[in-house]
Amino acid sequence: MNAPVDSPEIGREITAAGYRTNLHDQGNGFPVMMIHGSGPGVTAWANWRLVIPELAKHRRVIAPDMLGFGYSERPDDQVYNRERWVKHAIGVLDELGLEQVDLVGNSFGGGLALALAIEHPHRVRRLVLMGSVGVSFPITKGLDEVWGYEASLENMRRLMGVFAYDKSLLTDELAEMRYQASIRPGFQESFSAMFPAPRQRWVDNLASNEEDIRALPHETLILHGREDQVIPLEASLKLSGLIERSQLHVFGRCGHWTQIEHADRFARLVNDFLNEADQAAAGDS
Repeated sequence: MNAPVDSPEIGREITAAGYRTNLHDQGNGFPVMMIHGSGPGVTAWANWRLVIPELAKHRRVIAPDMLGFGYSERPDDQVYNRERWVKHAIGVLDELGLEQVDLVGNSFGGGLALALAIEHPHRVRRLVLMGSVGVSFPITKGLDEVWGYEASLENMRRLMGVFAYDKSLLTDELAEMRYQASIRPGFQESFSAMFPAPRQRWVDNLASNEEDIRALPHETLILHGREDQVIPLEASLKLSGLIERSQLHVFGRCGHWTQIEHADRFARLVNDFLNEADQAAAGDS
């Protein structure tokens, strides 16, 4: 996808599962792959830009634009589903020669991270789910609006209000930036193909079998904004009840943008959680 050559959203290009894939690859140490959400015009950089630099001080951060999003390739058949996205994520790991990673998933990306951990448990060391789908729930008005977005500046302004609890974040500049991102060539066309109405079926497609979730052996950190209007807090409460080796942290005065509204706390919690595994591995060596 075309973008200004100096755009921070452009990382490096690899071929993953047969598709050209834009990804950010920063830092050193045990790798963590971060899978973004599904808002209109989203890219890995837009989603994770505030926390990548902090996490990359301690570990290697891999953040791809998932198939059909951002500056990664769009398949000609415009067919999108959980299975295809998980295959693409595994393709990223294979292309980079990464046998095992810590995995962080935001919202839609949390559903993919959960499915990947279930299908390929040996590829995941620890799991972080943030405002995550992955269990079925009645679609919220907020999520229906996100997936049903029709490109206009007014609609983008309204969506920004759905995402964020802290309305001081909702500047005209942010709305304009995200609107322009949503109308880049190919962006809206692929986005419209991903989640057509009726949209409850896409919540259900991104949900994993509850018995499979119960069987997860991974230490899991679950994060959620208490005032989230997109993914209900009840989804994370349910995940916490299903995953035996899990801990749940709820951010008060926070919407769907935990990694933006509470970026420092988010990075600190994730680093502390992953450091435990680093220390355990060092003790075993």
